[in-house]
Formats: sequence, C-alpha cells, structure tokens
Amino acid sequence: MRLYVKEFLAGLAVVFCDLMLSTAAICGDDWPHWRGPDRNDIIDESSGWTADGWRSSEAAWKQNVGEGSTSPIVVGDRVFVMGWRDEQDFVCCLDAKTGKEDWSVSYKCPRYGRLAMGDEGLYSGPTSTPEYDEATAFLYTLSCDGDLNCWDTNQRGHRVWSINLYDTYTIHRRPKVGRSAQRDYGYTTAPLVHGDWVIVEAGADEGTFLAWDKKTGLQIWQSEAKGSAGHTGGMMPMMVDDVSCIAAMTFQGLLVTRLDAGHEGRTVAQYEWITDFANNIATPTVHENYVLITSAYNHQAICKLEITLQGARKIWEQPFPSKVCSPIIHNRHIYFAWQRMRCLDFETGEQKWEGGTFSDPGSCIVTTDNRIIVWGGRGRLALVDTADRSPTAYNEVDSIDNVFSTDVWPHVALSNGRLFCKDRDGNIACFETVDPPVSGPVKKDAP
Repeated sequence: MRLYVKEFLAGLAVVFCDLMLSTAAICGDDWPHWRGPDRNDIIDESSGWTADGWRSSEAAWKQNVGEGSTSPIVVGDRVFVMGWRDEQDFVCCLDAKTGKEDWSVSYKCPRYGRLAMGDEGLYSGPTSTPEYDEATAFLYTLSCDGDLNCWDTNQRGHRVWSINLYDTYTIHRRPKVGRSAQRDYGYTTAPLVHGDWVIVEAGADEGTFLAWDKKTGLQIWQSEAKGSAGHTGGMMPMMVDDVSCIAAMTFQGLLVTRLDAGHEGRTVAQYEWITDFANNIATPTVHENYVLITSAYNHQAICKLEITLQGARKIWEQPFPSKVCSPIIHNRHIYFAWQRMRCLDFETGEQKWEGGTFSDPGSCIVTTDNRIIVWGGRGRLALVDTADRSPTAYNEVDSIDNVFSTDVWPHVALSNGRLFCKDRDGNIACFETVDPPVSGPVKKDAP
C-alpha cells in the first residue's frame, strides 16, 4: 500500500511540475512602463523559441491607432497606446487577445508641438509613452504639445486631472547646437510615477524636472537644475549611496536628481553630453550606481559613469554609439541595436561581437531563455542569442522581415506570451510567443 502511495505522490509531483512550467510559459509580467516592468528591457518571460521554431511567425492580430511613436504598455489583458488623427490625440485601450478597442478618449491636439522645428517627415503625433500606476490604475499621458493628463482606467478613461506645460510654465525651444540645424520634437519623455508623485522632464525655466501629486495634479516640487529637456524616451530611477534619485538625459547631458524627503529636486550629479540636433535620444541605463549614456552624431560613443553623492566620474568611453536604442545591461554584458546589433563587456566597454542589420530605429528585450528580441528598421523582428549562449559571435536564431513599411521608433513590448510591435504610423501587430491557453474543458482520448 505504501508503494502505491509513493508512486501516486511521485506522479502527482510530475503533473504539478508540468502544470507549473506550462503556467510559467503563459503567465508573465505586465509591461506597464517605458522599457518594461523594471524599466530596463529585461523581463521574466521566455522568448517562445522551441526546437520547432519561433511561435511568432504570423501576427495574431493587427490594429491601427493613429500616427505617433508612443510605445504600447500592457497591463493584464489591456494594451494602452496613443495615436493622432483628425486634429486629436487618442488614448486607446485595446484587448490584448484580439486587438479590438475596449474604449478610447480624445482631446484636441496639434500634429506637432507648438515649438516644433525640423524632421517633420520622420515623426508626427504623440511620442511620449504612457505611464501606468499600479496603486491607482491611473494612466498618465503627455502629448507632443505638453498636455499632461491623468486618466482612470477603471472608469473607461475618465479624466481625473490635466495641465498643459507650455501654458503653465516658461518653456523655450531647444537651443541650436553648434553648426547643426535646430531641432525640437516637442515632448518625448514618458512620465514616471514615484510614490505619490508623477514626475515629468518638463525642461522649464522653473525646473528641468517637475513633480505633481499623482491623484490631484497639485505641483509638489521642482528641480534646482533648470534647462531644456532632451529627446529621450524616459527617466530612470536609481539609488545613489542609498539615496533615492532619478536620472535623465536632458539637452545638456546626464542629470541625476534626489527624490528623498527634504532634498526633493536637489542635484546629485551632472555630466555634460550635448549632442548635435539636441538628439540625446537613448535613455540612460542604470546598474547599481553606474549609468550608461550614448549618442551618435558628434559623440559617436558610449560612456560608463559612476555616480556618487559627490558627482559623476567617467569609468570608460568607447566608440560604439547608439542613436535611439537604449542599452541593456544583462549578466555583465551590454546590448543595443543601432545599424547593427552589438554586445559589449560591461566592465571594459570592449566589443564582444556585432551583426545583423537594423537601421536607425531599434529596441530590444532580453528574455529568461537568454535571447534578445530586436525590433528595428522598418519592421524587422529578430531573435538573437545573448552572450551567455553565444559569447564570441552574433547568432541570429530567427527573424521576420517587413512586418510594417515605416520606421519603428516605438519600443517593442512583451507581456504574458504576447509580443506587441508598433510603427510610427500607428500600426500595431501582436505576435503570440506561446500557445494561448485552451478555454473550456479539454476532451480526453478514449482509453
């Protein structure tokens, strides 16, 4: 009898393990912020690659939400994204499974910000990615023309509060850099929720960073640093000597500001990095008290900085730039896609390998099976081995070309077995990276 019990328990354990593995393959993290759940383009989810190939060969659905380079964010079975059409910005909530619109809200907004200048053939509509707050279910959006809105996603997008940055603060067109033509793309940086605040890189005379009560819209503090915003996609929280801070690439370069009580808005460190065309675009990447910054144009480099409460110190600088793609730090390696996919050593900045073809637009995600999902060019989706799998050479496992036909500035997103790809025209494609769960009772074969 004891033998039968042991066999039964052993069999039950196997079934339980299989169930857990199956569930883990389907249930992953939400993608509620710019660059994912931890704002670093690393997710606790598989790429979906198996010996039979990549599950993501055909899109499960496609949708269009209007012009704009905002990236999709994903919470549960909801996809939040912005687009522009008919002289209005739209904030849309889509069903992640089908792509059908659940609800949308809109407001009057120009196609370009009021101070916009140059490169209008490369972008249009909103660029700033929405920010989701798990504590309140509020969604924060920022238009190219400075409309900061707070929406209640549990009330089908009811507007809680709003403010226009240009109307409220003193904001100037981004300055001309050297001999390069003057550029201003309006607001591009995603808002960031920290505790009870929502923070925006406003680039105002009153403060480069501004913070409001996330529930009421009442301004709480402004940074002591003042000056124009950069053209990056987002800000990065970081700890500096156990002090909570925020880092961003402004027009002038890296700015690190304190968030701790009594010191809100105080400058910790600044590192000058002025790029032609005001194009500090790649988001700074944080690992412990180190920050990576990079740009092309006049710099053509990537730089590793150490940040302390005494300021910033350069550790190394290497001639491997990224124009748009924000670097990923994973297992002591650095990954980014600009023109080609590159892998660098985090300690030295030396290149380990390069390969592939991705043009100017590019974004990446590192998955738990040590693979990199790359979205670049005009709709090229590729799966690449990390250095843990391929330490000395670029190895492209699979790829899908021509998903769309325009620049894919928006960041790719992965959540709960679904990969969301978007282009600047507002086209979205969803690829399933795992087989969707079977609904209803499963029929058993006859004995």
